[in-house]
Amino acid sequence: MISNKEIVCPNNLLNFALKKKDVTAGIVNAGKPLPMLSVMDAVKENLILPIFIGDKPEIEKCAKDLQFDISKYEIVHEPNENNTAKIAAELASKGKIRIIVKGHIHTDVLMKEVLKRDYNIIGKNRISHIWHMTLEKDDKPLIITDGALNVLPNVKTKMHILKNVVNFCNRIGIERPKIAVLSATEEVLESVQSSLDAKQITDLAKEENINADVFGPLAFDNSVSKKSAAIKGIKNSVAGQADVLLVPSVETGNGLVKMMIYFMGACAAGVVIGGKVPVVITSRSDDAPARLASMAAAVVALD
Repeated sequence: MISNKEIVCPNNLLNFALKKKDVTAGIVNAGKPLPMLSVMDAVKENLILPIFIGDKPEIEKCAKDLQFDISKYEIVHEPNENNTAKIAAELASKGKIRIIVKGHIHTDVLMKEVLKRDYNIIGKNRISHIWHMTLEKDDKPLIITDGALNVLPNVKTKMHILKNVVNFCNRIGIERPKIAVLSATEEVLESVQSSLDAKQITDLAKEENINADVFGPLAFDNSVSKKSAAIKGIKNSVAGQADVLLVPSVETGNGLVKMMIYFMGACAAGVVIGGKVPVVITSRSDDAPARLASMAAAVVALD
């Protein structure tokens, strides 16, 4: 059942990102092969100018093993993994880097530092995570939010997540995204809290005149399948053709994304958006093309 399909970085993300060439990126705890390989790919694509943060001998050895000449790039020597996040946050707060890219470091360690108000890199809005999912180079993406950062968001937080993803969609050419507010059912049931939240979000989106077609609750099948929506008699502008799945919890989003990766060979470009500095928080097991796509998504997310 596990897919052997080669993961490929989508052209649409690269094309939009290349409109903002050579963005300065802080690579946090960089001295491992996969992070270094993806940085090398991003440099070849003229996406980023890296500043490497971590153990200098390890970084230089890793680059040498990959035949990646990093002699013209800055290395901030810090052998303690947990201290690399602090350095990245400080560089971002001073405007020396415009995106933060997670290398071989735990996500919670990195985000705990980035979220500190002292650095002033988050802003007033609630930040959220998106996954831009594709199978082939020229696929139309399916965006899943939030499956990595906000664990069990309430309606207020979900509205921030909604507004963040609408902004991102606009940046990749989706002028009015179709957003399915996901639940286990398409009916509003008192016993299913996510369905109640979905109905409230649908109403709020209309009241606030958000530039998106938002509808919920919708189950997964009738969010993405026109056939399923038709069989169930669901008729609205989102059912069966969603650009975005706004999920009820981190477990739902994480599970959907990981199933697409491992069963379908999908490329998952993941980035934290909504703050002043986009943050790439890929899994430490992610392949290099997904890491490259995530950096492209971060560049696209820049103001």
